[in-house]
Amino acid sequence: MQISETITKLINDQIKAEFESAYLYQDFANYYYEKGLHGFASWFNVQAKEEVEHAEKFIAYLHQEGKNVVLGDIKMLGKKYASLEEPLEIQIEHEALVTSLIHAIYAEARKENDFRTENFLVWFVNEQAEEEEHARNLLQEFQFAEKADALIDLDRTLAERK
Repeated sequence: MQISETITKLINDQIKAEFESAYLYQDFANYYYEKGLHGFASWFNVQAKEEVEHAEKFIAYLHQEGKNVVLGDIKMLGKKYASLEEPLEIQIEHEALVTSLIHAIYAEARKENDFRTENFLVWFVNEQAEEEEHARNLLQEFQFAEKADALIDLDRTLAERK
């Protein structure tokens, strides 16, 4: 049984969302790099790469299922951030959005009794829980570090991520 056209479209939309996430996180990395916070830049560079890997997993799944991959347009960003904290706040909102998109695919797969797609999505459901937790924790640590005047120490810690 092949996956439905509805599931195929939702996954293609998810591929676009994953690439948009990578683009957004690269924008954050550039912003922090330009502000001299290379650890934050490194953190978001790694995040951007992870999002590309997520897109590639969805692409591979569609190929495995004999479906066409349709890459949508990615919007231009060029946003100016009002503070060092703003990208961290945006990250939380964005991860919640991505979670909702994955849950929508999962719900459709469940509705259609598409057990293969449900099984495939379990990893993403768990990954999104981690992504949201990391985003919340980073914002909390930033707020603490900013208040404690230890932002540079946090930045060095983030730079160690590989």
